[in-house]
Amino acid sequence: PILGLHHGSVDRAMRERVEAGLKDGSMRLCVATSSLDLGVDFAPVERVIQIGSVKGIARTVQRAGRSGHRPGAACRVLCVPTHGLELLEIAAVRRAVASGESEPREALRKPLDVLAQHMVTCAIGGGFDPGDLFEEVRSAYSYRDLERAEFDWTLALVEHGGSALRAYPEYRKVVRDEALGRCMIATPRHAALHRLNVGTITSDVSVSVQYVSGKRLGSIEESFIANLEPGDVFTFAGKNLELARVRDMTALVRPAKKKPTLTPVWGGTRLPISESLGRAVRAELERVGRALERGEESSLDAESAAAVPILRAQRGMSKIPGAEELLVETTTTAEGEHVFVYPFEGRLVHAGIAAILALRLGRIRPATFAIASNDYGFELLSARGTGAAELLAPEVFTLDGLFDDTLASLNMSELARRQFREVARVAGLVVQNHPGQSKSGRQLQASAGLLYDVLSEFDPGNLLVEQARREVLERQFERSRLARAMGRLASLASRGAMTLRAVERPTPLGFPLVIERVGARLSSESILERVEKMRAQWQTWR
Repeated sequence: PILGLHHGSVDRAMRERVEAGLKDGSMRLCVATSSLDLGVDFAPVERVIQIGSVKGIARTVQRAGRSGHRPGAACRVLCVPTHGLELLEIAAVRRAVASGESEPREALRKPLDVLAQHMVTCAIGGGFDPGDLFEEVRSAYSYRDLERAEFDWTLALVEHGGSALRAYPEYRKVVRDEALGRCMIATPRHAALHRLNVGTITSDVSVSVQYVSGKRLGSIEESFIANLEPGDVFTFAGKNLELARVRDMTALVRPAKKKPTLTPVWGGTRLPISESLGRAVRAELERVGRALERGEESSLDAESAAAVPILRAQRGMSKIPGAEELLVETTTTAEGEHVFVYPFEGRLVHAGIAAILALRLGRIRPATFAIASNDYGFELLSARGTGAAELLAPEVFTLDGLFDDTLASLNMSELARRQFREVARVAGLVVQNHPGQSKSGRQLQASAGLLYDVLSEFDPGNLLVEQARREVLERQFERSRLARAMGRLASLASRGAMTLRAVERPTPLGFPLVIERVGARLSSESILERVEKMRAQWQTWR
């Protein structure tokens, strides 16, 4: 075949056939994700076609680097936007790459679950001396600030489960051999279970997908399959499949005669734009705005020039924000009062800022808010008469009490309980794979949730519980980046660089936010029908 499909969920034999075809040049086109470049070099690849935003400068370079793997050859990537505003992202990435700008890579800070797993691995491999291992671990950048008390706490965890789990033998994985002066694995069973579960990739539990006849197609996230009923049709591995039944973590399917109504979505498709790309997009918006004011559209890059019709409508209905300006738009519809804010800081940061502002505005004037966010901004929707836009004073963006307000704006207990599943699995407190069988995601979450409750009540200073809470803040809201973004917005507001515009209807910048919120509703109309109606409204502007 001249066309192939490569994805981490697709069966390994199929992936290897695609890789072989790319290497020998017999396969001319491959639809792939980042699974394709795991240490494999494909010299015949001439060009990469990136569908949609790549969300970051370094990611764009990495994707382009899959082509031209020959001495002196150029790497080429063709970016195809999925909506008009992504043209600006592409133009911003092009300019950033030309100037040598990229994103920094942040290392994890003292992940004790990984340390616990490493201790058991070392115990299996001949044992270890605690003092020597402590010094060795501290030589790794992420553990440069590791204190001996934290190391000893983790060692106690793998020796007997710590203070709360001391009575349970399954947590006694490591024993001290006084004669050798080393820590060794406790039993062969503990070694076998560790080998079956070692690793730090903790994505959603996978369900094997195979035909009723027995041929395996690959694996899919359990959360997707859990929402299907027998007879539902979905697309997977390039085929239209009908779910027959789910049995023992295996989804049995048959070729579908009907058109598919569902397509699996993996977490990687919801990555936010990077901080560097957000900054570059703000600069590109300002550049296009100035060109429109001066009538110099011909000076723009090809991508920005293609986005001019959208931005001209944005300029006519409201304003194109500058790089050092916060644009806030307000409008009133039958739904209520809409406040659109455009920081261009990424989806996760916007979700955090929106939740915090809703909390703070509610303290000033009681109200209930519906929230939507995307990579460009967020929307606060409230009942008429709330006057939320009037309350967006510089004090609302203050960094004072940011941590407490972040915790108060989300269900920390439930989110931390879910995050603890990953921490506990890496640390070996819950075991997913047993000889001949695996726990389902629900079983794993139930075990981890029970353990979280026990540790929270009887061992309140448990460092793994604290790690889970810390990771929730980073994962849900990118806590450190959120603080930097909030500080930037506070500075803009205090300098009078926050522009408030009342608009008749959602503008091209606000339109995707309305879609984000409306798309989550139950309606007899398809989302496409609702989008077409709303788009027709703002495209009538002249």
